[in-house]
Amino acid sequence: MVFGQVVIGPPGSGKTTYCNGMSQFLSLVGRKVAVVNLDPANDALPYECAINIEDLIKLSDVMAEHSLGPNGGLVYCMDYLEKNIDWLEEKLKPLIEDHYLLFDFPGQVELFFLHSNARSIINKLIKRLNLRLTAVHLIDAHLCCDPGKYVSALLLSLSTMLHLELPHINVLSKIDLIENYGNLAFNLNFYTDVEDLSYLQHHLDQDPRSAKYRKLTKELCNVIDDFSLVNFTTMDIQDKESVGNLVKLIDKSNGYIFSSIDSSVVEFSKIAAAPLDWDYYRTAEVQEKYMKDDEFVQQRSKSSQ
Repeated sequence: MVFGQVVIGPPGSGKTTYCNGMSQFLSLVGRKVAVVNLDPANDALPYECAINIEDLIKLSDVMAEHSLGPNGGLVYCMDYLEKNIDWLEEKLKPLIEDHYLLFDFPGQVELFFLHSNARSIINKLIKRLNLRLTAVHLIDAHLCCDPGKYVSALLLSLSTMLHLELPHINVLSKIDLIENYGNLAFNLNFYTDVEDLSYLQHHLDQDPRSAKYRKLTKELCNVIDDFSLVNFTTMDIQDKESVGNLVKLIDKSNGYIFSSIDSSVVEFSKIAAAPLDWDYYRTAEVQEKYMKDDEFVQQRSKSSQ
């Protein structure tokens, strides 16, 4: 099995910076990383990519040849990649033996909650190459400072989760810069946990633009609450601890933490239910402790009977 991340999010959310920082972090912890650039508009890459879609098709050429704008050109490029998925598959085959994959996708959000081409590309790769991928959806943390924009970010996150149907982690990126945009109406946990959006209503009413669409916003918030799927984790790509905590979440979601473990279903269950600070490189002493815990539970169960 091959593991990796599908990095998506609106323009300016920090996808390319994330791929650069994440590849460096994973390399430091001993993983061989291959970054796959699937954004034909990204011609200034800060990282060394193993595969670049520009070797197949360029956005500038598409726009010039077909008289398309940037958005239409990106849709065309994704359609073209889907029809030439064999090209990408052949490029990936030498890497899947021992590499962890990072897919850097375009920032056009319609590709991930409206059009089917990006989802089709991902699904074909998963089936053909036996990939285990997690969608990492980046949202700029400064949107939390504007209640209306925050609700929009929630709706985008929910729509993307339902459309892609992948293990999914929503990330508030650039969290270290959030103070530069003013004070938050609530503490940060309110925005990451997404528990009760009714508290936002008062702040939305203070903005004349939002007050005009009060009923619509309320119904959208109800939809988000009813699904109860969206929450966020925070990340500062320059903070090793922050990136490390995110990696642990991703490894749990795509199953990477189980890849080197040869044990029972009970042992897997313990790891799956463990907190984030579980021991990645569990020793024999830790395994022995788990066995003793099992024996203790069994003895207590017998004595209670």
